Amino acid sequence: MIKLKTILSGLLLTTLSVFGASTVIAASCPIKIGGLAPLSAPGTVVGGEAMRDAMLIAQDDINAKGGVLGCDVKVVIADTEGLPEKAAAMMQKLITQDGVVAVGGGYHSSVGVAGKDVANAREIPVVFAETWNDTITGDKQKFIFRIAPLSSWASSTIWKHGLLVPGIKKAAILTENTDYGIPAAAETTKGLNSGGVEVVTFSVDIGTQDYAGIVERIKAEKPDLIIVLATGEAGYNFTQQSADAGIGPMDIPFHTGQVSLESKAYWENVPDGNLAFVQRIGVPENLFTAEGKKFAKVYKAKTGKGDVESYAMEAYDSIAILAQAINEAGSTDGNAIVNALEDISHAGTLGRIYFPYGTKKDPSADGKGSEWWHQWPDVALTVIQYQKEGQSSGDSPIVFPDAYKTGEPIYVK
Repeated sequence: MIKLKTILSGLLLTTLSVFGASTVIAASCPIKIGGLAPLSAPGTVVGGEAMRDAMLIAQDDINAKGGVLGCDVKVVIADTEGLPEKAAAMMQKLITQDGVVAVGGGYHSSVGVAGKDVANAREIPVVFAETWNDTITGDKQKFIFRIAPLSSWASSTIWKHGLLVPGIKKAAILTENTDYGIPAAAETTKGLNSGGVEVVTFSVDIGTQDYAGIVERIKAEKPDLIIVLATGEAGYNFTQQSADAGIGPMDIPFHTGQVSLESKAYWENVPDGNLAFVQRIGVPENLFTAEGKKFAKVYKAKTGKGDVESYAMEAYDSIAILAQAINEAGSTDGNAIVNALEDISHAGTLGRIYFPYGTKKDPSADGKGSEWWHQWPDVALTVIQYQKEGQSSGDSPIVFPDAYKTGEPIYVK
């Protein structure tokens, strides 16, 4: 690869790169990378704010190390509100008005499903951080990558743990009518059914606040386990309203939403939430990578939080990976960035991130389904349990699976 870099007085950076027969012109400084996050309701605002903070920390870290292609990086944050129509519009705006060369972040699956086609059509690489729906990578689009777990994979952690509940015969699922909730409920139901467990499912719209009617209907079913597959603050509301009705985490085994990893907000909203189970992506803080420990220190100082949520780490890594790929590509051309991403080995906060399947090797070569296209395969999935009131999620024991287990679960009934 031959590179000729000239910085003009107007801070225009022109990079000439030869990849075979192609000539690539890089963007003006600063180089802009989009960052998707739900910062308004009905999206998961607490998660979106965590992701925004993490992506801006990534921007600062990248620039402190010299930036990308001799330019500073600017992360342009777009509020998706957790809505598919807003996500598509924001992706379009980032590309056509803000001039981003790649996009990271993304919390809700509906955001990924709606936004990926827009980015792929315009040849803008995307590394989704927290969008689980299998179809996001399942249609094998060239410019779409993901470091979050597959929904089918994440759901298996929940139902396999659920089958360990002593004497379980019936489970109740509260799910949202979204591209995350619908398939996650179906996958979880199928898994529990395979173990002889009856499942009843109750669906709600994203952002629902009042669960009184559904709580009473679930109570009448007399389940042995309740599973919450609703994102954001909805998980807080349902969990506490269930506790008020006598079917909360201290009454029966209760698997609450991932947003509950933000311990301060969880205990403020769910004072009766002790003994709740929560799925977590990644390992406990004492097992963080060197990059993870550095990020955790800065993130806690910036936010004042005592915990580092997995979705914040994913958001940070999505921006850092794109910056590395642009540098290794020597270009901001989308095809060149994709080529670099398919070859990347990134020392991230969550571990070594790489993408074994893509244009150079189809997942079918190893008997994998199409959903493994541009998918990071080494995501650690665990279940923690709050076992003391006010406990930090980082200090809570991992109770499943055995490979990461640090404590025994407490089951109530």
